[in-house]
Amino acid sequence: MVQLQAVDIGRGSEALYRDQLPGLLHSLADRARVASITASSAIEGVIVPEAGRAEAIIDGRSQTLRTRSEQELAGYRDALDYLFQQDWRPLNVGLLLHLHRLLFGHTAAAGGRLKTDDNLVVDRASDGTTTVRFRPVPANQTDYYLDELVSRYREAVAARRHHPVLLIGLFALDLSIIHPFEDGNGRVTRTVTNALLADEGYTVVRYVSLEQLIADSADAYYEALLGATHDWHEDTADPWPWLTYFVEILSTAYQRFNSRAAAEQNSETKQERVRHYVEQQAPQVFRLADVRAALPGISDPTIRLVLQQLRAQGLVIPDGAGRAAVWRRAAGPR
Repeated sequence: MVQLQAVDIGRGSEALYRDQLPGLLHSLADRARVASITASSAIEGVIVPEAGRAEAIIDGRSQTLRTRSEQELAGYRDALDYLFQQDWRPLNVGLLLHLHRLLFGHTAAAGGRLKTDDNLVVDRASDGTTTVRFRPVPANQTDYYLDELVSRYREAVAARRHHPVLLIGLFALDLSIIHPFEDGNGRVTRTVTNALLADEGYTVVRYVSLEQLIADSADAYYEALLGATHDWHEDTADPWPWLTYFVEILSTAYQRFNSRAAAEQNSETKQERVRHYVEQQAPQVFRLADVRAALPGISDPTIRLVLQQLRAQGLVIPDGAGRAAVWRRAAGPR
């Protein structure tokens, strides 16, 4: 599978950025965290429409949660942060229950418990009619199937006979079909998928939101998932529709990571050029236009950003405003 090779190549490139540009990765991780929390929640219809309000909840600046959507958004934040900030290992049923408990920890719902009634996954049309997507495992068999899933996954990973990305994809597929909870199954599956990928060295999930990529391709996501559920209970299902989608999404994540990292790296390089010019080559008194002329291809916003950074460090001093504004280098050796 060509896409799987691309994923492994991408995994190898991560180490270079980790060593050379730790600040860049920190910035990407912050953005990916916000995107993951909002996108994975939105897939399930959990939306906080006011952007500033959602941002305050994700950052933990708002302790008062007004609606069920705000409560569940905070829950996904807690679950994702737990997996990325704590030592969650080993994978077991208790971990899945804990993630579910975190997911609904701000609501009145009973988080951290397996379903007690059988459930169906259905499509509901605008006219109210429903179509069964697939039939999950019965409630009275959920314990058994979860234990088997976790045990078989851990054995397969330890054996190293199959590619770990495929094993993680199969784990996510089976967990989705078991559907162990009354609500929140998709979100638990997506959070633990992030953790398993990172645990196997595919840490791109920290820097590019897999949930956002899934939300952007929701139709293909559901089509692939449903395509792999047929005859699952008879043990004759074809998992490849789902695995193909899963690998493609991860490959896309690496493409996004590389392009964003390159863009950020290029931006950093431009900032360094501005800083070098101002500190080493600019006259004692200069205008923004002088920097622009000396460094073609660098935008005014980038130049202003560096000038403000140098100002904060006491290396340059602004004088005047508007077009008449000039900058003076602080006294000192070049």
